[in-house]
Amino acid sequence: MELLAPNLQVVFCGINPGLSSAHQGYPFANGSNRFWKVIHQAGFTQHQLAPEQWLQLQEYGCGITALVARPTVAASELTRGELRAGGDALKEKILQYQPQALAILGKQAFSCAFGIRQVTWGQQEMTIGKTEIWVLPNPSGLNRATLEQLVASYRELFLALK
Repeated sequence: MELLAPNLQVVFCGINPGLSSAHQGYPFANGSNRFWKVIHQAGFTQHQLAPEQWLQLQEYGCGITALVARPTVAASELTRGELRAGGDALKEKILQYQPQALAILGKQAFSCAFGIRQVTWGQQEMTIGKTEIWVLPNPSGLNRATLEQLVASYRELFLALK
C-alpha cells in the first residue's frame, strides 16, 4: 500500500497499516480514520476519495507510504527498532523520489524514526535532500484531535506548497 512517484507535491507517511487496511488492501481503510475527509477538507483533493480510490491521490500530486509495513491493531505495538529501521528506509525512498514535502503523521513516530527528541507540529528544520519534512497529527480515530484541528494542520501544509 504505497504510492510513490517522481514530481509529487507531498507524500503522506502513516505509521503502519491497521488490520482493516491490511485486510482490505487500502491505506486508511478503517471507517474511524479521518484521513480521507481531512485531506479533502484541507484542499488536497477536489472531492473526498474513498479508501479504495487511493491510487487517485497521484492525480492530485499526493503519494502515500508508511514507516513500518507490519499491520497492527494499534501503532503502539511497534518496537523502537521497527520505527528506526522504517525511518532509514523512508529516507532512502524520499531521496529517490524527492517530493516537495513529506508529511509524517504522528509526533511520537517521527521522534522514534528519526531520533529527534523535541518535535513540534508543522514544518521541521531537517530536510531529506530537497524535501521539506512536516509532522502532522495522525488522523486515526484513536487521536483525540478534533476534525477541525486536523484540517487546520493539514491546510497549513497545503497552503505552504502553493
